[in-house]
Formats: sequence, structure tokens, C-alpha cells
Amino acid sequence: MKKAAFLASILSLACIGANAATIKIATVAPDGTVWMKEMRAAAEAVKAKTSDRVEIKFYPGGVMGDDATVLRKIKIGQLQGAAFTGGESAQITGDGNVYSLPFQFRTQDEVDKVRAKVDPLLKASFEKAGFVVPGITGGGFAYLMSVKDIKNKDDLKSAKVWVPQGDHVSEVAFKEAGVTPISLPLADVYTSLQTGLIDTAANTTSGAIAFQWHTKVKHMLDVPLEYVVGLLVIDKKVYDALSADDKKVVDGEIGAAFAHLDASTRVDNTQARDALQKQGVGITSTSADERKAWEAIGVAARKDLSGTGGISPELAAAVNKALDEARK
Repeated sequence: MKKAAFLASILSLACIGANAATIKIATVAPDGTVWMKEMRAAAEAVKAKTSDRVEIKFYPGGVMGDDATVLRKIKIGQLQGAAFTGGESAQITGDGNVYSLPFQFRTQDEVDKVRAKVDPLLKASFEKAGFVVPGITGGGFAYLMSVKDIKNKDDLKSAKVWVPQGDHVSEVAFKEAGVTPISLPLADVYTSLQTGLIDTAANTTSGAIAFQWHTKVKHMLDVPLEYVVGLLVIDKKVYDALSADDKKVVDGEIGAAFAHLDASTRVDNTQARDALQKQGVGITSTSADERKAWEAIGVAARKDLSGTGGISPELAAAVNKALDEARK
């Protein structure tokens, strides 16, 4: 009996080991931010609720390299996933940029109504490309922040403007405004602002503080440039190897964490806006005519991107339909 019990114990442990998975996730989000706190809390809950069968490890602060490097590491199995912005994720599928087209949204309410209908379609697009997306969250609106005050299109033309490396959408938008932007990885922006390689970059208000850009910029143009989203993607092969019960835990905990981020980021962005002003960053308001001029750039850029931006016609149509309904 003792021998049989011993063999059963060994077999049980072997089964647990066979089903165990360590999912290594890279992100540029700095350690100590609300993003990392929420994601690590979700990882702890996943480990506990799966009885240690699934462990999620995060590598923050860009230590695993830029988005292209991270994707290569996922391909060879060194990593199993990443937390990307929509623009970064566009290397997986162009649909990653679907919420980030220039001057597409006017209000947070519009974003919420569109996302309620389009998020499931976006997840399906990533799954076709070989990735599962258990969490999507809104990062808020990005604004132009600069060393020199930018009030209009002419001021922008003389600026040294950063765009994320590989972000075709942002490149087209700025070129429509008469700007030849400078493409750099996100992790290089702070140093580039410090050295003068660039003097203008777009970010959310909380993102500017998290990445310490607020110590280098002096002005912010009060016109929402684009809406930023964050997505956590996992290699579908790794995800599919999990049991059905463990998949439910991963989806539930990461989904809940990203929902919390959605709510907390809105509060953080409001507080960060006040903090930027207290730090001496001037917020430049615009007239109705100036705002229309900026929005016209967005309309032209979106037209240029039609068919070449990588966003599928089906998803673009779904966003436009949902946006029209939101504005009625």
C-alpha cells in the first residue's frame, strides 16, 4: 500500500509539472507605477488560484529591449508575452492602431462607447495573428508636450518631434502637418529630450510623469492628439497549452486588473495634469478655429492611412459605425 501511495504521489507531481507554465511578460512600464502594481497583483492571484500551475513574471522598464526585440524573444520562446501600447502592438497586427488614429475621438465618452463594441473584434484580430489578449485598458488621451511653446501648425513645423519606432500612423499624421518626425524607441525619449535630439513628444499626462518627461518639457498643447490603449498579449501556443480552468483564471484576473487600470488611469491623468502645472509646465489653450485646423490634419492623415495604415477595413468600419452612433 505504501509503495502504491508513493507511486501515486509521484504521478500526481509529474502531472502538475506537465501542466505548469511560467509566462514571462516584458513591458516598458516603469517599476513602481500603478500599471506594474495592478499587473503584479493579478499575477499573484493567478498563481494562488491555479495552485502554482501558472506563474506570470513581469520584466518592467524596457529591460527586455524595444518592441521589435521583445517580439523576436517571444518568437524564440525566451518570452511568452508583452504589455504593449496600441502602436507597439501594430507589429503583430495593424489593427492595434485602431483606437490611436490622430484626432479620431473628441471625448472619453466616445471612446467608451466605441470600445464596448470594438474590443472583442480587436481581440479576435490578435488571435488570428497568433496572440491572445486577456486585457485591454485605456491609457487616456496623448497631448503634444514640448520644450518650446507650440500654438499652431507653423510652430510644429520647426519642432524636432518624436514618434515611436515603427509607428506608421504617427509618422503619417506628423508628415501631414508638414513635419518630418524623428523615430526612436520609447525608452530613448527621456535621454533624447535631455540631449536636444528631440524637443517635442506626445504622451498622456500621467505617462509624462511616469517616464519623467515632465522634468524636460515646458509646454503642453491642450488638444487631444490620439487615444492611447494598453494591451497584454500572450503567445497563443503558450495560452492554448493551459487547462480550461487555468485559462479562465488568467482571463479573469488580468481582465479585472486592466479594468481597474482603466478607472485608476483616468483619475491619475486628471491629477497628473494638475501636477504638471504645479511643476511649471504651461498648458496652451486653443481657439475653436485652431482646434478645427488641428482636426483637419487628422482628417487628412486618416484619409492617407486608408488602406495603408494596416487597419483592416472591417475593424475600421466597425469603429466608424460605433462612433457615428455615439455622436447621435
